[in-house]
Amino acid sequence: MLLFCTEFFRELLENAERSLNDMFVRTYGMLYMQNSEVFQDLFIELKRYYTGGNVNLEEMLNDFWARLLERMFQLINPHYHFSEDYLECVSKYTDQLKPFGDVPRKLKVQVTRAFIAARTFVQGLTVGREVANRVSKVSPTPGCIRALMKMLYCPYCRGLPTVKPCNNYCLNVMKGCLANQADLDTEWNLFVDAMLLVADRLEGPFNIESVMDPIDVKISEAIMNMQENSVHVTAKVFQGCGQPKPAPALRSSRSVPDTFNTRFRPYNPEERPTTAAGTSLDRLRTIWRTMQHGVIDIKEKLKLSKKFWSTLPYSICKEERVTAGLSNEEECWNGHTKAKYLPEIMNDGLTNQINNPEVDVDITRPDTYIRQQIMALRVMTNKLKNAYNGNDVNFQDTSEETSGSGSGSGCTDDICPTEFEFITTDAPLVDSDRREVDSSSASQPSWSALTWFVICLALLLQKQCR
Repeated sequence: MLLFCTEFFRELLENAERSLNDMFVRTYGMLYMQNSEVFQDLFIELKRYYTGGNVNLEEMLNDFWARLLERMFQLINPHYHFSEDYLECVSKYTDQLKPFGDVPRKLKVQVTRAFIAARTFVQGLTVGREVANRVSKVSPTPGCIRALMKMLYCPYCRGLPTVKPCNNYCLNVMKGCLANQADLDTEWNLFVDAMLLVADRLEGPFNIESVMDPIDVKISEAIMNMQENSVHVTAKVFQGCGQPKPAPALRSSRSVPDTFNTRFRPYNPEERPTTAAGTSLDRLRTIWRTMQHGVIDIKEKLKLSKKFWSTLPYSICKEERVTAGLSNEEECWNGHTKAKYLPEIMNDGLTNQINNPEVDVDITRPDTYIRQQIMALRVMTNKLKNAYNGNDVNFQDTSEETSGSGSGSGCTDDICPTEFEFITTDAPLVDSDRREVDSSSASQPSWSALTWFVICLALLLQKQCR
């Protein structure tokens, strides 16, 4: 899904830029080509924003419209010479005069909501995956190892090799072993809820395809508004900024070049491209459909992952390879003999293990590494909530050696196997003996993965017994 999201968003931007360039070249020819850097810079900044650049979307869009007003103001007033200071004065009238109509305001709302939601959703997927992977690397405590040894191998010492641990006995052992992990549950559930909210944005009216696909037509509409308002805009600017100096040599007696008066027209839906651009568009729509299905699939998996951490002991202990099951409460290993397990089952979380009869848990010393992951989830949840409300979120910029504070996803092509990497100040990813490992091996939460962790640990303990 991460790969599909990244491929789609990048191709969407490239396709939108190509479509605008083709449309404007046909319409304005040299006039557009001489000022094309204004539009090129717009797409460069949009790409940089999405891939982790230190870009403020609102300021960037405001700057685009201000620059476009400066260029167009010169084109509709070729009889005058405008200094840099004068053009700066002109740009200050962008909001006051609204020369482009309501297009800039609408486009700003659409672009910011779409880009923030898209980037933050992909970022959230990465953070959730990395948190799960990092937590799975946390080493079991000595108390947990002793309890697992007693639960899994003491029956052999008592001559009961075929008797499996009682289900409730297993639950107390696993609740003691996974006490710190269970404390992730609250923040994890809030994180999942926030991810589901942002996923709704990807399917709603502010999805990035519905915003970027017609962006060339929207900008052309703004330019038409400027043409229609040119007399009024010119009069107001001259009144506010002063009368400019006449141009040294007039090229024409006309106030506006003929080519500039050519009107834009939106593409007719029936006029499907037949060139390579058409092939690209078809491929883009195929990727979009795939991504939409992927979002729906991820939403279902997110819903299923709620309460993941607090239910881990139950998921592990229900495995036939681990316990005797609920149907054999009288014929199971209770830690001392083949009989029913009598102690009550502990509640979830670290503080509730103070009286755990099976695992010695020091509730005064929470695992600091897991607490870091709780904080990472809390930070990401806050960013997701901001993104849902259309507010920008800040990520570190990796485009300049991971320095500076920005609003990007924190990724460069050569270091992201899934195109995104979450940049934090948390401890590095470590394995069970705290050696740093590669985050590219991260995976989504899985019941079987942790079950295999218990089984592998059991095999290790078995070797030690021998």
